Order: sequence, then C-alpha cells, then structure tokens
Amino acid sequence: MKYTRQSSARLKALAGQSIVRDNFSWLLGALLIFLIAVPLADEVDADSPAVGALSFSLLAMIGIWSLRGGGYLYRLGVFFVVTVIAINFIGLILHDTVLFGTFAAVFGFLLVSTLFTLNRVVRGTEVSANRLMGAVCIYLMLGVIWAVVYTIVAMADPQAFRGIKAPDGRGWDSGWLYFSFITMTTVGYGDVAPVSAIARTLAYLQAIFGQFYIAILVAGLVGAYITARGRERH
Repeated sequence: MKYTRQSSARLKALAGQSIVRDNFSWLLGALLIFLIAVPLADEVDADSPAVGALSFSLLAMIGIWSLRGGGYLYRLGVFFVVTVIAINFIGLILHDTVLFGTFAAVFGFLLVSTLFTLNRVVRGTEVSANRLMGAVCIYLMLGVIWAVVYTIVAMADPQAFRGIKAPDGRGWDSGWLYFSFITMTTVGYGDVAPVSAIARTLAYLQAIFGQFYIAILVAGLVGAYITARGRERH
C-alpha cells in the first residue's frame, strides 16, 4: 500500500512537471494563429463583426491552457475567457460588436497571462525551450495589449491617430496590430502615426520597451540556453 501511494505521488509530480514544462507551447500557438488569422480574415471580409469576435475568442480559449497550475491566476484567466466568449456571442446575436467590453475582457486575459508567463520565465534556474517560448509569448502578448490600448484611445478620441480609422460597430481593424508591432520594433513606416499627446506617449514608451526587452531578457535567455546546451554536450 505504501509503495502504491509513493508511485501515485511520483506520477502526479511528473504530470505536474510536464504541464509546467510544456505549457507555453499552447499560448505561443494561439498567439501565432491570432496574429496571422486576423489580417487574413480582414482581407476576406473587413466589415464583419465576426472577425474580431472569433479571433479574440480563439486566442482566449487556446491560450488558457498555458495557465494550468497557476492557481488564482488560472481561475482569473478562466473568468476573462468566459467573459470574452459571452460578450462576443451576444454581439454576434445582436449583429453588432460590444467593442469596449470585448477589449476590457481581452486586456484582462492578456494581462493575467503576461504576469503568469513572466513569473515562470524570470524565476527559476533551468534554461529550457519552454522558458524561451515563454519569453517570446510575453513579447507578442505585450504587442497585442498595446494594440488593444491604442484601440481604446482611438475610441475615446477618433483624432488621436492619423492613417487608420477609429473603431466602430463594424468590428476591429487589424491595422492596430500592425501599428503596435511596427512601433515596438521601431520600424516606423509612417503610414500610421500618433497625433494626440497620449497616443504619442504610448508609442514612444512601447518603442523603448521593445528594444530593452529584446536586448536584456530574450538575449540573456538565449545566451544562457546555448551555454547550457554546450555544457551538456561536453
């Protein structure tokens, strides 16, 4: 009986380690699907409110698996996922979008996911592929978070940006993702530009953060991972 209990405990521990080790692959996959599917869907039917609704819902439903084992953060993430799906479902039934409610719920989900992922990436000494995927997830999630914030700013002030339309009842323009990531990577094509003081402040803060994040966290993790792999081989 004692041996059986010990074996059961070991199996549970191994299962828990597997969940922690592989959790960020789900989130990374969800983010990549989201970032590719949204622009493509806009090309097919840019005026459909179903584009943003289904894309945000899919991101939340797949991404939530990465929060397994996160305790209260997982439960909070589930709450935001259910909220996102419920708001989008209501919007589709009414043939309209509930933009602010959707963005608030998506912002909450992404913030919880970022905090959970950051905690797992920063803490610990083992340098693994999962931690590297987590670092990439944080970068992509922050890009989406900034896109949501830009959208909310444009909803409050339609003149805050030049070169992109303000959100309306027809749905979410994927151009906000485009502007967010070209800002964070400091590409700056100039076709979309912040005009208001708040929009400009958010833009330069994102540009600064993007450069420091790549230089410090990701480069450090990649270097440590390569070093660890080299030691294993020797």
